[in-house]
Amino acid sequence: MEYIKGITFGPFAGKGSFLRAEARESLDLLAERTGANFIMLVPGGLQDTPQSEHIDYTSQHFMEDDELSRMIDYIHGKGLSVGLKPTVNCRNGTWRAHISFFDWDVPCEPKWSVWFDAYTEFQMHYARLAQETGCEMFLPGCEMVMAERRETEWRRLIGDIRTVYRGPVSYNTDKYQEDRVTWWDCVDIISSSGYYPMDDWDRQLDRIERVAEKYGKPFFFAETGCMSTAGSSKVPNDWSVRGELALEEQADWYREMFRTAGNRAFVKGFCLWDWAWCQLSLQEAVRDEGYNIYGKPAEAVVREFYRSRPS
Repeated sequence: MEYIKGITFGPFAGKGSFLRAEARESLDLLAERTGANFIMLVPGGLQDTPQSEHIDYTSQHFMEDDELSRMIDYIHGKGLSVGLKPTVNCRNGTWRAHISFFDWDVPCEPKWSVWFDAYTEFQMHYARLAQETGCEMFLPGCEMVMAERRETEWRRLIGDIRTVYRGPVSYNTDKYQEDRVTWWDCVDIISSSGYYPMDDWDRQLDRIERVAEKYGKPFFFAETGCMSTAGSSKVPNDWSVRGELALEEQADWYREMFRTAGNRAFVKGFCLWDWAWCQLSLQEAVRDEGYNIYGKPAEAVVREFYRSRPS
C-alpha cells in the first residue's frame, strides 16, 4: 500500500462549514505546507448518552452529503487521497469508548442489537458516499473500546460495508487496544490512535508489531498527535491537560514519533490530529496550545518527514 502521509481535516465540521471559502483556503495551506498525501475526513453522529440506542447524523447541525462530496472532490483535485471515518460521539460529553450495553438483551433495557442497527445505518450511509466519491479508504468508526468486544456484530457490519464500498476497509481502535481486537482478519488494514508518551514509543511499537505479524495486515496510525501544552508529551491523548504554551515540546514529541515509528517497516504511515477547517492566522496559531501544528515548530518537523518519505 502507498505510504500514508496523512492529516485529519476539519473533524466533526458542522453544516455549511465545508462550503465556505475558508475551508478551501485551509485545505490549500495544508497541501502547500505539510507534504501530506492523504486527508482523513470525519463526519459525525451523536447519541444522547453512552446507553442511547438512536444515532442522529441528519439533523440541521450536521454537514450535508453534498458539501462533504464537494470537499472530497476538491481534495482529489489537489492530488490527495481521502479516507472517510464516520465517528459517533455522545451529546452529554462522555467519550465514545464508553458506549456499552448489557451483553445479553434484557427487556426494558437499552440493547446492543438495537444500537448496532442504528450504527450500521449510520456507517452504511457514508460507505455508499465513500464509494460514490471514490474515497481511497473507509473506516467504520474510531475508538469504540467497549463496543469492540461485540465481534459478531462488527464482522456483520464490515461484511455489509463491503457490499456497497469496494475500496480498502480499516478500523481505528484506541491506543493500547491493538492486541485486544479479535476481528482484525476481516479488515484490510489495521489502524489505531497513536497517542503514546514520548518515552514509550519503542515498547508500544514492539507490541503492535506482533499484532500486525499475527494477522498479516498492514498497519498505520489513523490518529496521532500531541498538544503544544507543557506536559502533553507525557499524556498526548489527554486533551484536558492545561499548562504553559510549549511549542518545542510538541515538536520534540513529533520528532521522537517519526524517529521510532517512522523507522519501523511495519508502520505504513500516520494520520495526524488535526488541521482546522477554518485555520487560525499565523499570529494566533503560534499562541495556540492545542493539537494544531499550523505555523508551529511541529509543522516543520512534519513537513521534513513527509517530504523526505517516499510514497
